[in-house]
Amino acid sequence: MGKVQATTERDYQATPEQVYAALADYTTVRPRLLPAQYSEYEVKAGGTGAGTQVHWRLQATEKRVRDCLFTVSAPGERQLVETDANSSMVITWTVAAAGADRARVTVEASWQGATGIGGFFERTFAPKGLNRIHDAVLAKLADELG
Repeated sequence: MGKVQATTERDYQATPEQVYAALADYTTVRPRLLPAQYSEYEVKAGGTGAGTQVHWRLQATEKRVRDCLFTVSAPGERQLVETDANSSMVITWTVAAAGADRARVTVEASWQGATGIGGFFERTFAPKGLNRIHDAVLAKLADELG
């Protein structure tokens, strides 16, 4: 199995602290950021930052649906790491300063992909699809930050 990775970035006219607070709010803000590919969103424990456990279904493609149960940790300053109990997927959200009152969010998702020809197609096409989904989340975050 090969590791599959997808990375998406966006800059915001807001402080890193404001952006991080919005991303860490799994109870109120995060549900508003999710595009149509997400369903059955539910906070199972916590709700803000580390210690949060959250469930959703992700319709990555017409035929590919993932049932996700993520546990959130915060190993670094302004960093959230979501680890899925149902797969090898890990999503890392990093917020960094990008100038005066500006922030950059980097979303990195990785998982162990399939082998063979299926793995080739997964490594080729899945990152592009996931980047489109994460770009939609980041666009809604821009609206949220106003």
